[in-house]
Amino acid sequence: MENGHWFWPTMGLIAAYAGIILALVIRGARRTRSLSDYAVGTSGFSPTVVGLSLAASITSAATFIINPGFIAVYGLSALLAFAVVLPLGLGISLVILTKSFRRYGASVKALTLSQWIGQRYQSKGFALFFAVLSLLLITFIVLICVGMTKVLAQALGVEEWIVLSGLVVFVFGYMMFGGANSMVYTNTIQALIMLVVAFLMLGSGYEHFSAGVHGFWEKLAAIDPQLTTITNPSSPLSRDFFEIFICNFVVGIAVVCQPHIITRSLMLRNDSDVNRYLLVGLSTEAVFFAVVITGFYARLMFPDLQVDGHVLRLDGIVSAYVVREFPVWMGLVVVLGLLSAGLSTLEGLVQSVSTTLTSDLIRPLFGRFIGSDEQYVTINRLVIVALAVISFFLSRYQLLHPNLSVGIFAQNGVYAYFSAAFIPVLFGIYMKSTPPVAVIGASVIAILVHFGAYYGGITEYLQGPVRNPAVAATYAILASACAGLLLHFSLKKTAAS
Repeated sequence: MENGHWFWPTMGLIAAYAGIILALVIRGARRTRSLSDYAVGTSGFSPTVVGLSLAASITSAATFIINPGFIAVYGLSALLAFAVVLPLGLGISLVILTKSFRRYGASVKALTLSQWIGQRYQSKGFALFFAVLSLLLITFIVLICVGMTKVLAQALGVEEWIVLSGLVVFVFGYMMFGGANSMVYTNTIQALIMLVVAFLMLGSGYEHFSAGVHGFWEKLAAIDPQLTTITNPSSPLSRDFFEIFICNFVVGIAVVCQPHIITRSLMLRNDSDVNRYLLVGLSTEAVFFAVVITGFYARLMFPDLQVDGHVLRLDGIVSAYVVREFPVWMGLVVVLGLLSAGLSTLEGLVQSVSTTLTSDLIRPLFGRFIGSDEQYVTINRLVIVALAVISFFLSRYQLLHPNLSVGIFAQNGVYAYFSAAFIPVLFGIYMKSTPPVAVIGASVIAILVHFGAYYGGITEYLQGPVRNPAVAATYAILASACAGLLLHFSLKKTAAS
């Protein structure tokens, strides 16, 4: 399909989509008068709406655009890691943690995860520590910007830096004003679009099953036998049982401890809404995670991972597949879904990171110079501008010089963040009298172990040009848990004596 056939239809689609988003943002901005309004909204929302918002926020450009590339290159082993094991851990963790987290967060009127942790342990310094750590989530923002840029640049046939510039200006621009009051509704629309597109993408390879599932696997095995094996020694992320099943399950359990995920329950009206919120969110999410199967279809279309004589980079495989596989009218719907997948999470990240930096970093450090809530709203907008500039330059670098994939860059930052957050959240919910020193020590150890193991090349999993952040995160979470338990019981024993 010539890209020229896509340019004007894609431009029309983007214009219409942007108009709808701006209408919702204007509606939400009229109700946003304080930082609290921006963070959690002016009132509780329907559990169905918040559940769809949760699913859209968890699923990002990673699931729809980047991760299928890993499946195309590394096969079944990557599919098990990204679409089975990690989602299983995530679902279990959400069910276990959400009710208790929401109950305490609502009682103390927490707006952010940093605030929740600081108030739970009565430590302003600990809240400040997590506000600084939230900067690590910029790596995930970069992943989404890169993923959406790849899709739009492929559809429009224009240079990536031009698309990236427009994308950053538009998204960060409207997020300066809308916040939670508009984001929940934009996320809901995005989730519904993503559901349609998920089924389109999953059904796009139906012809490959003409000889049944066995025939499908035989086609893949003919390209590369390792595409159909449970482990893949040639992959830097899914070489053996430990990497695929242990690391991704541990990561899945802890991944919930990101501010744009776990704090979503604070938007509900009351505790009785939690069950329906989880049912809607998790069932929708299961469909979204299945989309990575599209990576197999792309590999069958591009068996040598080349198109028109050019080698496909991992992050561009899905974009190339969409343009080649779908007619323009249907391809536009798919492009819309891929954009929705990216925007839904990007909005949540911009909202949560900017709120955290404003309320938990700037307020405690410079609050004596700031008077009204309106001033904090203005400061929050300036923070978003700074995030936009940083994200643009990091995204530009990842487009030009990825280390296999922008996914590795994002995982390294995000996994470090939730490795540090997991034990404070877990102990804060289930161990009511934990000494603050215990969880502070656990978080510091998590950060030191994660980055120490990753950059220090600890074990063969973290050596070579491409290293697996899930392994470093697993080491960090386990070390953090051991340290937290040891400090908890030893300090309690000392206090008792």
